[in-house]
Amino acid sequence: MKFGIVSFPGSNCDDDAVFAATETLRQPAVKLWHKSHDLEDCDVIVLPGGFSYGDYLRAGAIARFSPIMREVAAHAQRGGPVIGICNGFQIACEAGLLPGALMRNAGLQFLSMPVTIRVENCGTRWTSLCQEGQRLTMPIAHGEGRYTVDASTLERVEGEGLVVFRYVDAAGEATDAANVNGSLDNIAGVRNEAGNVVGLMPHPERALDPLLGSADGRVLFESVLATVHA
Repeated sequence: MKFGIVSFPGSNCDDDAVFAATETLRQPAVKLWHKSHDLEDCDVIVLPGGFSYGDYLRAGAIARFSPIMREVAAHAQRGGPVIGICNGFQIACEAGLLPGALMRNAGLQFLSMPVTIRVENCGTRWTSLCQEGQRLTMPIAHGEGRYTVDASTLERVEGEGLVVFRYVDAAGEATDAANVNGSLDNIAGVRNEAGNVVGLMPHPERALDPLLGSADGRVLFESVLATVHA
């Protein structure tokens, strides 16, 4: 299975995503420059974290117009797996691949810390090996991670089971204290209706080894590998 990691001006987690594919999963991976129109026969697309275009206007708002995003959208429409991590999540929302938007953190401060998230939906290509209610610890590093939607969209997101991850405390409860950036309903990640596109603010590619504090991110990458090989 070949991974394609899109690099935008300002991406800084693209090498981490390449490492996740090549060293953790032992799968081939290539970087895809954002101006390209060619996905180079990649099976899985990663929109990595970083600060594309310096987060000017709004995080992800410029990157969504990069030429390669047309190819990413077509890949997603065909059912191909796509994951947006942090800035990649912001880009995926801005591009309409996922519902909602990411706004400035409620405290208006950049946050860099480990968080606990709870798996709400195992029916995606990125959580197929998870257990519903499973808690995962991963780091966050963002200033614009407050998930926001209008009231009618929130009703659809919740009603149709599009929430994939929520911020929770050590006991697994979605408390206000655990909701570090003030996201609506503690939402840390969502999926599209088909379940092949997932976005989340925490960084699974930075949680692949206990030496880094957690290996909980491995299950996301192993899940997509399992679904592609199924």
